[in-house]
Formats: sequence, C-alpha cells, structure tokens
Amino acid sequence: MRSETISSGQNPKIKDLLLLQEKSKRRRESGLFVVEGKREIEHCIACGYMLDSVFFCPSILGLSADELEVSFFGQSPRLFEVTREVYDKIAYRGGTEGMIAEVRCKEHGLENIVLRENPLIVILESVEKPGNLGAVLRSADAAGADAVIVCDPLTDLYNPNLIRSSIGAIFTVPCAACSSEECIAWLKKNGVRILTAQLQDSEWYYDMDMKSGTAIVIGTEATGLTDSWRQAADAHIKIPMLGRLDSLNASVSAAILMFEAVRQRNS
Repeated sequence: MRSETISSGQNPKIKDLLLLQEKSKRRRESGLFVVEGKREIEHCIACGYMLDSVFFCPSILGLSADELEVSFFGQSPRLFEVTREVYDKIAYRGGTEGMIAEVRCKEHGLENIVLRENPLIVILESVEKPGNLGAVLRSADAAGADAVIVCDPLTDLYNPNLIRSSIGAIFTVPCAACSSEECIAWLKKNGVRILTAQLQDSEWYYDMDMKSGTAIVIGTEATGLTDSWRQAADAHIKIPMLGRLDSLNASVSAAILMFEAVRQRNS
C-alpha cells in the first residue's frame, strides 16, 4: 500500500487535521471527523464507518504502510506516514499506538434508530460536556441500551473529547441528535414510556417498572430538565440522595438507572 510522507507540522494536511479536531464547523462542512488510537479506529471500522485518511508513525506503531492494510478490513484510505515530531503535534494523548484517522460522518437522525421490542433508550437534554456524554455511551454499551439520543445538543457527536471518553462506544451504540419536541413525538409514536429523572413529584427509581419499552430522560446537572420533558413524562423517578448535595453527575445517574432496567429485565 502506497503512502505519502509528511515531515512538517506546517503541511496543509496536518493543518486541516488539527482544524477537524478543534472546530465543529469544520467537521460539519467537510463531513469528516477524527478518531485517535488503533483500538478506537478498529471499533469504528467494525461498526461500518468509512476511513478517508490515516496518519501513522511507524516508529510508534511498529508497522509499515503495507503491513497496515490488514487493519482496515478491506478499506483503502489514503495513508500519510508522519515523523515522530509531527505525530506528537497531532496526537491529543499518549498511548494511542501511533495512528490517527479522518473518518466519514454518518447521519444521526431518529429515522436511523432501529428499535427492538421493549427498547431501553437513554435521552440527554442539552448535554454540554463531551466527557459526560462519552461516559453515558460507555454505560449504554455495557447495559445493551438500544440508543442514546441527545436533544438540543450543545456539543456535536464527533467532538474528539466525546470519542476519547466513550472509548469507541460512540460507534457501537446507535445515536441520534434532534430537538426535544421531535424526540417526544417519536417516543409517543413508538409507544415508549418516558421516565424523567427529577427530584420533584417523583417515585424511587427502583419502584418503577422498566421492563417494557422505556426512555430514561436526564437533564443538565445545573438546571435539570425543561418543562417540555416534565409534562411529556409518563412518570418521574428519583435516586436517593443521603448526603448534603442534591445532584449526581449526569453520567452516574444514567448508569444507575440503566442498570436498574437491566436488573429488572434479567430477574
């Protein structure tokens, strides 16, 4: 497999790669996003994403361009061999095995979500921190959730911090981004029960039946859920808070509630 060698951090391809990492607008315009790390790239390919370009450092990766071909499962992305100095400039973290890819985006509309019988869905309203969303995706993968839906998002699904914190779960868990109004209508149409996590007028989460089709809805840690979700809910649920504080990290709350659904469905 042929590759082009890049030895300068001022190369236009390197500059464009850095823009993709830093700017959501650039990701939207190009239809590309960045995945860092051999393991994450392999998850990405296995879940049907198409690679556009791969930047690799042989001294870190321990593979030549020809030896890399087996890692791409028949895909033929453009290959760029970079020096250690250039790789250190484009890599966000250490321990990524010397490989970074530009990958083609997928559509993430509600119409792309395929629901099984009695689905388990996690919904986050106006999530702002990519790390929180990434952590929710990891838990959703572990719990076998059918989808994670981000309503009125303040971060895009291809933010590099989200991809890193999800450790590839962004690829393994079906995701959608939409408005809260669109999501509520979609859930009602599909007969999915809406459970909102909130302190007011709520029942203990472990007293709620989650065996049928269930959507667990979580708001921001600062302001909680908006009235549109509170009013659309079939029931309100809460987690016991025995300390002096009255809120949990959104990703922790999501994990607790998801695994309660798992417990009920496997008991």
